Amino acid sequence: MQEFKVYNSQTLFEHIYRNSPIGIALISLEQKWTHVNPTVCNILGYSEEEFLILTADEFSHPDDVGNTERLIRDLLDGAISFFEIEKRYFHKNGHIVWTSLHVSLVRDENDGQPLYFITQIIDVTKNKLAELKLQESIERYTSLKKYNHDAIISFGLDGIIINGNNMAQHLTGYTIEEMIGGTISKLIGENNLAKLLLTLKDHTTIERIEKDINDIKHKDGCTVEVLVTLAPIIIQAKIVGFYIIAKDMTEQKKLIIEKEAAEKTNKAKSDFLAMMSHEIRTPMNGVIGMTDVLLETNLDKEQIEYVQVIKQSGDTLLTIINDILDFSKIESGKTELIEEPFNVRAILSESLYMFMSKALEKNLEITTSVCPYVPNIVHGDATKLRQVLMNLLSNAIKFTPNGAIAISVENISQELDTVRLKFGIKDTGIGVPKEKVIHLFEPFYQVDHFMTRKTEGTGLGLAICKKLVHLMDGEIWHESSTDHTGSTFLFTANFQIQPHLESMQFDMSIQQDNSMENPAEHSVKILIAEDNEVNQVVLKKMVEKLGYTATLVHNGKDALEAVKQYPYDIIFMDIQMPWMDGLEATKAIKEIAATSSNKKRPYIVAVTAHAIKGDCQKYIAEGMDEYVSKPVSIHAISGIIDKFKLRNN
Repeated sequence: MQEFKVYNSQTLFEHIYRNSPIGIALISLEQKWTHVNPTVCNILGYSEEEFLILTADEFSHPDDVGNTERLIRDLLDGAISFFEIEKRYFHKNGHIVWTSLHVSLVRDENDGQPLYFITQIIDVTKNKLAELKLQESIERYTSLKKYNHDAIISFGLDGIIINGNNMAQHLTGYTIEEMIGGTISKLIGENNLAKLLLTLKDHTTIERIEKDINDIKHKDGCTVEVLVTLAPIIIQAKIVGFYIIAKDMTEQKKLIIEKEAAEKTNKAKSDFLAMMSHEIRTPMNGVIGMTDVLLETNLDKEQIEYVQVIKQSGDTLLTIINDILDFSKIESGKTELIEEPFNVRAILSESLYMFMSKALEKNLEITTSVCPYVPNIVHGDATKLRQVLMNLLSNAIKFTPNGAIAISVENISQELDTVRLKFGIKDTGIGVPKEKVIHLFEPFYQVDHFMTRKTEGTGLGLAICKKLVHLMDGEIWHESSTDHTGSTFLFTANFQIQPHLESMQFDMSIQQDNSMENPAEHSVKILIAEDNEVNQVVLKKMVEKLGYTATLVHNGKDALEAVKQYPYDIIFMDIQMPWMDGLEATKAIKEIAATSSNKKRPYIVAVTAHAIKGDCQKYIAEGMDEYVSKPVSIHAISGIIDKFKLRNN
């Protein structure tokens, strides 16, 4: 009977050891694993054979290595019979396993000498991760509450305050200790608390109560104006209380009042400037107009000099007044976009023409570059665009004593009915100091000090440009050159596009240019093929001064199409052009004239920036009739037309 009991005890022990959900390991005094049950293998991923060649520290987390040394010494000394501790191990596949260890020491029954340790291991990874996540959530909430700029107070359904943050102390005058255990009604009023507790699940009513709580009662008896949010505290799907989040509106209200006062003052200032600018502008127009009339009368040299000084001073004053008027109109919100179809290239040319004489006086080289993908016809405010371009061009010429100015236009994005264009005006002038760039677009700001500056102006030009560009849904900015000389001003603007207008533009331009009533036009029909907008303007104005009209095209390909549609007498043909150069176009035009009995061959004049000896003979050999080098003079143009008319007669 006794043997049966012993046998059963061994079987029972073996069964428990093998099937226990708790890992059981026998570890030697040298910290070697001697026996492990299957659960330990499952928890850590190693086989029993692998455990027997490893020490516990070999797959312990680095931060936990050695954390049981003192406890093991206590076990060996007999100070304790067991200890419990949490420890991290690395699973064989690399992830961390959190375990709870129960460690005891087996001693010899006779002499009490230590034999080995029994370690019971429970995998608590899931519980530990949940605990860490909860702790993280608590710390986030605590941090949010602590550092929030709004007062946060929690209270239960009995109206008793549970807690509050630092801002709640500042807002109410009570310390957190004084608030805890007190009733929230002393802060928000009995009626508001009663209404809130009666409508726990009605969110609409809760929002209405939020609006009713407009102030918090301070400890000293005064009230603080607040903006309140009520948030229910929900635990296990039940509302157990509320957070009241209160924003102190005292400073905000002051700012709103100050902002409204500033806006009224600013509007009054703008209205006054607009009125005074008009009042000053009317008599100034009379002064300037009469100086123009006076200059047409018989004056001696000294009198002419005096009148010109008066006119120049009047023009300068009128420019200043116009700047102030423009700025004040924009500031007072009286400026609106007047949208209509216009030609982008024509606006660019017109703007350039206004400053050509000043640029020529300073011997500045002006170049333009318009991307082929920029539509000819867009829908927008041509006047506002022209004003921005003229302001920037005026500055570029003003601050560039010598060198060059380059104007560019790019299509940076296009959708079905809108296009966004980028305009650039780059100069080689004096540039802008890096520290002053940030102030460039501020009203009345000037880079030069008013006591030492060399140029006139109000300092409003760029401020006006900025506001006009914003009206056109764009941005304006300054870029310094890499070599720290000169400046580049860039701005974007949005325009509407109408495809049918774009496709009709070429034919319309030819019809319009050739439908003008001009007697000379019937004798000489002129076409100008030139890709540079500045040169287009110069040539066209020279031709008009001589009493003729001219059609403009931008490249050799367009010139060829124009000749097919209309019998031109003279073509001023630039040599270097995109898509098709002047030589190719000349060859194609000659072929058309040779194969058509109705087409007379036009008189083609080579216009080129090259002036090397032998160029004239070279271009005439290529089929051209005449040659003129840039810069072109009106006398040269007049001589060529007269030569054509003489030959034609």
